[in-house]
Amino acid sequence: MSSVPANGMSASGGWLDKERTVAGPGFNRWLVPTCALAIHLCIGMAYGFSVFWLPMSKLLSGTDATLCVNQSLMAELFTTQCNWSVPAVSLTFTLFIVMLGVSAALWGGWLEHAGPRKAGFIAALCWGGGMVVGGVGVATHQLWLLWLGCGILGGVGQGLGYITPVSTLIKWFPDRRGMATGFAIMGYGGGAMIGAPIAVALMGHFKSDAGVPGVATTLMVMGVLYFVVMSIGAFGFRIAPQGWLPDGWTPSANAKAMITNRHVHLDKAWKTPQFWLIWAVLCLNVTAGIGVISMASPMLQEVFGAKLIGVDSVATVTPAQKAAIVAAAAGLVGLISLFNSLGRLFWASVSDHIGRKNTYYTFFVLGIVLYTLMPTLGHHGLAALFVVFVCAILTMYGGGFATVPAYLADMFGTQMVGAIHGRLLTAWSAAGVIGPVLIANIRQTQLDAGLASNLAYDRTLYILAGLLFVGLICNFLVRPVDDRHFMTDAELAAERGKSHEATTASTAAASTAARGSFGIGGVLAWLAVGLPFLTGVWIAIGKAAALF
Repeated sequence: MSSVPANGMSASGGWLDKERTVAGPGFNRWLVPTCALAIHLCIGMAYGFSVFWLPMSKLLSGTDATLCVNQSLMAELFTTQCNWSVPAVSLTFTLFIVMLGVSAALWGGWLEHAGPRKAGFIAALCWGGGMVVGGVGVATHQLWLLWLGCGILGGVGQGLGYITPVSTLIKWFPDRRGMATGFAIMGYGGGAMIGAPIAVALMGHFKSDAGVPGVATTLMVMGVLYFVVMSIGAFGFRIAPQGWLPDGWTPSANAKAMITNRHVHLDKAWKTPQFWLIWAVLCLNVTAGIGVISMASPMLQEVFGAKLIGVDSVATVTPAQKAAIVAAAAGLVGLISLFNSLGRLFWASVSDHIGRKNTYYTFFVLGIVLYTLMPTLGHHGLAALFVVFVCAILTMYGGGFATVPAYLADMFGTQMVGAIHGRLLTAWSAAGVIGPVLIANIRQTQLDAGLASNLAYDRTLYILAGLLFVGLICNFLVRPVDDRHFMTDAELAAERGKSHEATTASTAAASTAARGSFGIGGVLAWLAVGLPFLTGVWIAIGKAAALF
């Protein structure tokens, strides 16, 4: 067995190898969430990419830019003479959300064996490098290169970066699984609060003399910045030595709470009914939430219109008042980012006390009530209460993401929870397509049928409530995993050998590792991730002030 020196790293293996990341004496487990946040705050910019769409549609100026008004999507992929349409560039978002789920599913098993440092560094290369490639695509006006860089390559970085911390955090915090994953995944929800204002400022700073937004340079600069920050997070990871447990805590088998101390292999886990029921639970919760996110700003404007600024009829509003209405709707977007992020930590922490299944029961029951009441609020012009309902929904949307890794660990054990979580994230990819398409198409159908715009969302909200009811049933059907699916002691030992866990630390090291004090390093690490996050919160609150 290799020894573990006091610096917290194994003496053998390359810098990216899992053996080099085993914690030794003097390491404090509360440093691990900061590494996770460093990665998630970067890839969380995915939710802020909408700030690029309109500037990307105005990159070309002069007569050449107007030649291809009716160009096809295929023509847009390769043309250098026409401005791209907003729908064409916004497909980048769909691409990296789909690739997030696909890459997490494909390489989740590899990640368990490779360790968080190697996976996190590759995620940094893909997400940061993908943004640089996308910037080159914008600079050369090649849409296919934007899709390839930010969409496909960036999507791989998204998937690997998203699941990289999960298994590590759960093993460091067996006593607080929900809270630990909530910290990391809170970062994903808050990434846009930090990244979007930076992107807007950089596009203004790099604007050309002709007034063309500096999108290309902004993407490249942010790509390099994200690569550096994510790499620091990746190299900061330490994994818990085999056999390590928090002081004074012992695992307790509790069948009633459906928490197992055994482990299911990935190859079997995804074939169980429990996996697919939880897949449906996540997919339906996300579909409902992302449907609201995708149309929040226009929904608020169309449902309430001039009532947002205290005017009864939209026909009498001045241009300045119209701008105030738009600002109020933008304020809702700021609140959505804030509650989406904070809900992840809140609900995941709550799940440590009431259980994962009961937490999802809360999401579905409360969500059904809120969705079915929202049309009534719209009919009565109760805009403030409508906004409160939307914010509550978004906490549960984010909370669903943060709670599901702990749900999987409870059901399938911790040995391969990162890989199992990666497979489950295909539910997010599916919901990322279904939710926005569903709400947009139903809205358009209602408008085409002559329905007033303030009533066009009623049927959609009722349908989303119906989807939540189906999710409630799926959650009810989740039962403990059958004994036949769990790994035997020999199979578990073999898997730990593949994961380089059987030889990474001695029993003595496992008993003393990670007992260190927090120290100045811990304070600085938390300040490094906490100050940017709190700055983003302050900006989001400032935008939300327009609502009031």
